[in-house]
Amino acid sequence: MNCIRYQHGYKYQLYETYQYRLINPVKVDKHVSTHFLDLSTDGMLTIKQGYASDGPSGISVDSPSFMRGAFIHDALYQLMREGFIDRSQKDAADRELHDVCIQDGMLRVRAWLVYKAVQRFGRSSTINNRQVIIAP
Repeated sequence: MNCIRYQHGYKYQLYETYQYRLINPVKVDKHVSTHFLDLSTDGMLTIKQGYASDGPSGISVDSPSFMRGAFIHDALYQLMREGFIDRSQKDAADRELHDVCIQDGMLRVRAWLVYKAVQRFGRSSTINNRQVIIAP
C-alpha cells in the first residue's frame, strides 16, 4: 500500500515567487538554496511559489499588515530549523518581522507587541521539531 507523508501546521501557500532584500540581514557564509527558499550572502531572500506558511502565529489576527512579515519570518525560521542560518541570528529575523509589519502599515505598538512575543516564545520554532505524519 502506498502511504503519504505530510506535516501539519500550514495555513497559507505562496501563489507566486517573492523576492525581498532583508533590512536586517542575517549572516550566512554562502548562498543557501533549498526547494522553496534561497538566501544570498547579501541578504536577498527568495520565497518560491508553493512555499507553505502558518501565517501569523499565536493569538494574532491574520491581517494584511502582518502577512508579508509572517512569510518572511517563517522562511528565516525554517532556514534556522534546517541549519542554514545559525540560531544566534534569531533576533535579526524577529526584527525583520517587526520592521516589515511597520512598512506594511501595522501600528507601531502592535508591531512592538509582535516583536516581544516572538522574542519570548519563538525560540522553539527555530528547532526542527515538526513531526512527519504517515497515512494511512
